[in-house]
This record gives sequence, structure tokens and C-alpha cells, in this order.
Amino acid sequence: MGWYGGFRPYVPVAVRQARALKKMEKLRKQGHCIKPVQIDGRKITHTFWGQAWCDHLESFSDYDNRLPRGRTYVRNGSVCHLDIEKGRISAMVCGSEIYNVEIAIKPLPRKKWQEVKNRCAGQIGSLLELLQGRLSKNVMSVVTDRDKGLFPLPGEISLKCSCPDWAVMCKHVAAALYGVGARLDQAPELIFLLRGVDHEELISAQADVAAVAEETKAGRKRIADDDIADVFGIEMSEDAAPVETIRPLRPKKTVPEPRKASKVAASAPARRPSKTGGRPSKADKIPVPGKTAPQAMPRSESSIRPVTGKAVAALRTKFGMSQSEFAKLLGVSAPSIGNWEKKTATLDLQTRSLDAWNEVKRLTKRQARKKLSGS
Repeated sequence: MGWYGGFRPYVPVAVRQARALKKMEKLRKQGHCIKPVQIDGRKITHTFWGQAWCDHLESFSDYDNRLPRGRTYVRNGSVCHLDIEKGRISAMVCGSEIYNVEIAIKPLPRKKWQEVKNRCAGQIGSLLELLQGRLSKNVMSVVTDRDKGLFPLPGEISLKCSCPDWAVMCKHVAAALYGVGARLDQAPELIFLLRGVDHEELISAQADVAAVAEETKAGRKRIADDDIADVFGIEMSEDAAPVETIRPLRPKKTVPEPRKASKVAASAPARRPSKTGGRPSKADKIPVPGKTAPQAMPRSESSIRPVTGKAVAALRTKFGMSQSEFAKLLGVSAPSIGNWEKKTATLDLQTRSLDAWNEVKRLTKRQARKKLSGS
């Protein structure tokens, strides 16, 4: 017997839900991840992001007269499954049968996303504030702007349902769209995933604005030698003169007058000739009264054993460390170690780097590993 007037017989909600639960359980056993939409009470959404999504859809006349058909469906739990991915919403809605709903969302244009970031820069305190919707009125107006905000326009949305309804916006599609609002209550970051943008870029824009403001406040800053070494992987010489240093004018050279021989030198006894002949040795020299013999400058350890790139590579290999680990052990940047090992000539290290090298090269492999781990 055919259906009267071409319509299927009415199926009570309880019967439909029982059928839906049975089919969903079967899909779970087959390994499918089922994500039903559950509404508490009459209100579909409870947070800023969920309500903003629903308000945005209802602001278009093309949707406004058809969306109410899906409210009852989403409230009574007819949206058995809803999944949100990048540019795609897939759902299963329980009607006379289980119908498959596919909603395609175009990605947010890069130009529009950049405008949103520029308009929100400096006004979002943290990622938590963003996802919880604790935003200023100005930021709320930016992200929910009907034409320039995050939410898609009707021309960016494609709707498809497996039901026999001729309307593009059938009650099953409408239920799925309201289900998206309910899902944003639980995971607001999904709106950014859906539009193909990274919500953390809004926070990075905030950090960039703060950095620029701090630099403007402090004035032009000079980069320290240590920062240059870390950025470019080079060692800056400690005795390098600043660029702004003004060298004093050199005085004209004058011919010194010949010194008169001192009476002490005249009365000093003659030096005894060396036993071996020729020029007297250091031991034979007699100190002049009133003058002290010059002391020999102590030779630094670096002059005894100069640091070379080959020595750096050998010690790092001995410790069994990567360049980044060895750099951490010496307190320098990883690019510095790479540059050192490439050089064939003697390395001109800073004092702090040289001291760290002299300390580290006395360690054993076990001691170096222990020092690296901070224990």
C-alpha cells in the first residue's frame, strides 16, 4: 500500500531515537567514532562562541525561515553524530531514517584573516580568554562581524542531505547547523579549524604589538655582543671598540732630547764578561739601583695550547654529544659550535667562552654528562 498523499507515515520521536541508538551502537562496534550532539534543556547554546554562530546564521534571510525547522530536531537529540574538520561538517540526523548531512565551508580568505588579526592585535590577553569568549566588546564585534568576521557567508557554504526533501535547507541540515553551535560551546577552537586558520596567531599578533610598544618606549636599543653571537653564531672580540667611539687627535711627534747619563750609572761597576764569552748572560747582569728587573708575563693556557676547531670537534666526539648539547655545556649557541669546528685557524674566543672551554676539557665523559644534566 502506498503512502497517503505521497508522504511517509509519522514515526514517534521515541521510536526514531530507539532506531538511531541501535544504529549508532552498531557503527561503534564497527570502529566508527560517533559524536552525538546532546542539548541540556531548551536552550541550544550557552557560551559566546556557540551563540555567536547561531546568531550569525539567523541573520541571513535565506536561512532564517528554514532554520527553525531544525531546532526541535537538535533539542530532542536527533543529531546522532556530528564531526567538524577543516572546511567540512559531516553529520547523521535521525528522521524517518538516518540521513547523512554534508556541509562544505570555504576557508577564510587570507586577506580577511589578516584584517581580523590586525584589528584584534593588542586587545586579547591570553589564549584562555579567547577560547572562553572573555573578550572586549571591540574584539567581539570584530570576530562576529557579519561580513568581515570569522563566520562563513551563505556563498561560502554548500549544503547536502540524503533525505528526499527538495529544499536545500532541509530540517536535517538545519539541525546539523544548530548542532555546530552546541559543539562550539564545548570546543570553541573548532571554528578556527573549520575556517582553516590558527587561533594562536591572534595571540602572536598580541605579542608582536607588545614587543613593538616596549621597543618604542625604551627607544632604540643596541644589540649586545652575546645576542649577536647567538643570532649569527659568531664570537665577538671583547676589545672591539664601539662604533660611536671618537678617537682623539694624535699629538705631533717631537724629537726627544738626549738623556744625560746618570751619576749612578757612571759609578756602577763594569759588568763582568760571561764565562762563555760574547754578550753577558742574564745571570751576569747586575741590576741598577732604584730599578727593578722586568718580570716575565705569565703565559695563558690558551697561548700554550691554542683552541682550534679540530680540538672542539674532538672533545665533543669524546663526550658523545651533539652540537646543541655541547653548546649548552659551554654556555654558547649551537651555531657557534658549528662555526668553530669549520675553522682551521686558531679560534679567537671570548674570555667567558675560553674559561668554559678550559673547565670542560678537564672533565671526563661521565662528568660532562652529569654537568649537562645539571645534577
